[in-house]
Amino acid sequence: MTRRSPISVIVRILITLAALFLVFWFTLPAINLASAEFRSTLVFAILLITLINFTPDFREVGRYFEMKLKGQNYSGPVAKLPGVIKGALCLIIGIILASILISFAGAPLFNAGAYHDLITVEEGDFTADVAEIGMSSIPVVDRATAIRLGSRKLGEISDMISQFEIESDYTQINYRGTPTRVTPLMYADPIKWLYNMKEGIPAYITVNLVTQETNLVRLEEGIRYSRADYFMRNIDRYLRFKYPTKIFDEISFEIDDNGAPYWVAPTINYEIMLWSGKNIDGAVLVNAVTGESKFYPFDEIPSWVDQVCISDLVIEHLNYYGLYGSGFINSIFGQRGVLATTDGYNYLAINDDVYLYTGLTSVLSDESNIGFVLTNLRTKATKFYPVPGAEEYSAMSSAEGQVQNLKYTATFPILLNIAGRPTYFLSLKDSAELVKMYAFVDVEQYQIVATGVSVAEAQKNYLAKLSQSDVQMEAPEFNDATITGTVSAVSPVVVSGTTGYYFKLDGDEGLYFASITTDHKLAFLSPGTQLTLTYTEADGLRTVSKILWN
Repeated sequence: MTRRSPISVIVRILITLAALFLVFWFTLPAINLASAEFRSTLVFAILLITLINFTPDFREVGRYFEMKLKGQNYSGPVAKLPGVIKGALCLIIGIILASILISFAGAPLFNAGAYHDLITVEEGDFTADVAEIGMSSIPVVDRATAIRLGSRKLGEISDMISQFEIESDYTQINYRGTPTRVTPLMYADPIKWLYNMKEGIPAYITVNLVTQETNLVRLEEGIRYSRADYFMRNIDRYLRFKYPTKIFDEISFEIDDNGAPYWVAPTINYEIMLWSGKNIDGAVLVNAVTGESKFYPFDEIPSWVDQVCISDLVIEHLNYYGLYGSGFINSIFGQRGVLATTDGYNYLAINDDVYLYTGLTSVLSDESNIGFVLTNLRTKATKFYPVPGAEEYSAMSSAEGQVQNLKYTATFPILLNIAGRPTYFLSLKDSAELVKMYAFVDVEQYQIVATGVSVAEAQKNYLAKLSQSDVQMEAPEFNDATITGTVSAVSPVVVSGTTGYYFKLDGDEGLYFASITTDHKLAFLSPGTQLTLTYTEADGLRTVSKILWN
């Protein structure tokens, strides 16, 4: 019988350790049995160990077949191989069967109540919880438009366009009270990484969702931990080696109140059996520049963090809540009181937090909502508002119908409180993803819809339609006023693809705005021109609706 030399055994052990390290390096599973990725890696590791350490060399295999052909007995390593393989297979089958059985035991069939309780939903008062916000604070930009604005901004920076690209994060946050999307730059390719890794990624991009202002924020010290980095500066690998047992949900990019860049890595806890009922129990915050990190339990996460609970997980829990309120059997047969979220969601900024908005509809109906929910994405506090009305896609179609000759498409709506009524607000975009108009649609009566080339104009038209309709509403304040004066300063701008003019009058501190669609003679507006203006004032800006040239 041939015995392996000690050197051969040591070599195989070293090869095994190296192979296992490489598997861990590239797959980065949490060293935690609750992780499906770890269980899969464990099965692969058993196969790898068996292959490297218990496979005989070719000479021994040749000797085995030679002796078998001669009718001689063989008792070398090959004879013992079937036993090793059986042991490895038994271990693998045991892991797979245990995973299947425990997952089955944790299924909604046996735990419908526990799935229903993954999220707590309270009933809210819409007019009390969602205050009216000024027209100058309404986000008009969706993610697709933010991406386009960011790309255009980077294209203006000659010293960066050849070296860097833009990450696809565009996380929505509240930055100093303003709805904002933020995303870091990334190295354009591995060669650019080699050239720039010492200084790091020099900037990130912010898009103001209200004004569409897009800024490339340069950092004093570059970002050294990101998805675009390699080795131990890759953020996923960095987190895994620092927190080897924690299971992370989707990592997002945010900035704190001082503009410092951070990675927010929510940590997962399973609340049903061993690995069912996924929930968030905290988050690791990593300073993207220094790499300094800290784990925060769920109720201690800093208030500037906005996106802890990933939207898809919240939607999943809301669907569990609506599905299993009366048990598993009822969710399939009868379906009494069974609810589901609508196909889409958006975000709403309230009190410096970001809330996920989505509608709830009966599973037996697909064209109307029975109400809607707002979920705080930092605390997961959730409220349900029982306001029956049009589901979001019906509202989008209604808004598009108002401008069907222009073939504009509507963004997924956000929910606002207008005159005490739940109201959908939508932006209307052209084929180039540029915002051209705005629309307000009443949730309860979606045939009440108004559009305008500015938010203020659309709101005024909407309030006028509400006042003409037989609906309950708080009395609107139009604040129409008239003034005559001489233009002292004028500045043309392009707002959402439409030319407009900011101007001031002699002896008047007010700032006026008029779109070219209000009066085409505005193209000739200059200091010294005398005008009589009819305007509506909101948040310090006077939006002109009528001009008389004196």
